[in-house]
Amino acid sequence: MNKPVQHGNAGARFVATHSVLTLDARHPYVAKSLIDAQDMHRTVMSGFKGWAEDGSPDARAQMGVLSTWTVDLKEAALVLVVQSRVAADWGHVPKAALRDAPHLITVDRTFRSGDTVGFRSVVNPTYSRPRTGPDGERLRGQRVSHSKPDGVRKWCTHHFGNAETPGRAGATADPETISVRMLPAVSSPTTRKGLKVARAELRGALTITDPATFVTALSDGIGHARAYSCGLILTR
Repeated sequence: MNKPVQHGNAGARFVATHSVLTLDARHPYVAKSLIDAQDMHRTVMSGFKGWAEDGSPDARAQMGVLSTWTVDLKEAALVLVVQSRVAADWGHVPKAALRDAPHLITVDRTFRSGDTVGFRSVVNPTYSRPRTGPDGERLRGQRVSHSKPDGVRKWCTHHFGNAETPGRAGATADPETISVRMLPAVSSPTTRKGLKVARAELRGALTITDPATFVTALSDGIGHARAYSCGLILTR
């Protein structure tokens, strides 16, 4: 990926496109994606045919595709937000599956050190659990998921840091002020049996400490399971 463009006053510019799709959750095209994480991945990637070679193992990363979604079961509406570095084409989506025409937004924003921004993100909050072998030898840690808000806030400290310790995302936040909502895990009962992605929704405010690093986090996402609608940071 290209290095974020630096500006005066320690600023960095973020440019991407957001597609906002409001879908009928009862339509079979949409309903399948709600019960199969791999199908949701295919739905997201279907908007970018031709940009990368077929079968490329890192096509999503090449195009900077990240996504997040929310569902209102009472209204039977699914809102899907897809971020990318290239233009999406949603003309193949069945018209009956759309509540509204897809809305495409160009995001062009410069972030500077000291800026405070509101954010929302759905993340896969995991950590490495230490393991040792029979002889006491230290083995590679086992990745496990936090299942409670307090654990997720520890994950937030690792990625966003705090007033004393810088995080990995170029921004800091008081973990205690971040709203954490545990979400149902998503899985794939068909093509990716055994896949189970824990999820948590974060809402709060971030203070930018390193604009270039923060723009990289916006562009590339944070944490694991980015192919399964985790890791996209939406700011306001």
